[in-house]
Amino acid sequence: MITEPITRLITRYPALAPLEGALTAAGERLLACFRAGGKLLLCGNGGSAADCLHIAGELLKGFTSTRPLAEEDRAALAALYGDEGTRLGRRLQRGLPAVALPGALALTTAMANDVDADLVYAQGVMALGVPGDALLCLSTSGTAKNVLAAARVARWRGLAVIGLTGNGGGPLAPLCDLAIITPGATTADIQEYHLPIYHALCEVVERGMFG
Repeated sequence: MITEPITRLITRYPALAPLEGALTAAGERLLACFRAGGKLLLCGNGGSAADCLHIAGELLKGFTSTRPLAEEDRAALAALYGDEGTRLGRRLQRGLPAVALPGALALTTAMANDVDADLVYAQGVMALGVPGDALLCLSTSGTAKNVLAAARVARWRGLAVIGLTGNGGGPLAPLCDLAIITPGATTADIQEYHLPIYHALCEVVERGMFG
């Protein structure tokens, strides 16, 4: 387990020192998921929805490194497509499967209109989640009904549930295998901690998976 990004995070944000154990455990959970061939689902509302897209973007391509394709993959692309295959092999990067459920606009609007707005993320977990996957729930209050429903379905489906929250964790914390409960008196304060936290976790995962 690579812990240097977490150590660096706490040096920059001393208020997060009590979370060192939870952050390390979250990094281990995410690495275990990806190493076993699982994927990460993410859900949240408002600014946390944007954070879900941000996190997925850091995982789907290189974050702090370029993650070049393996030589055999580059050779296979070149053999199939010649010069274009060579270009693909040189430019593409290895990615990690991360799905930001807020990005599924057709599903979200259909569920909200036809079924129940509280179930928009639960349906995504139902359709995509399998045992061995993980769900990262972002909620600054820990009370978002659609996030809570997603966490319940994830636990039933055998996914690891990680919460990134504040406000003491709210009802989300007991639904999580691991809850990272940040300090902060307001939504903005809590979200300002969430960003460097998930950047550190993305770096831990990237270094653990790709060196």
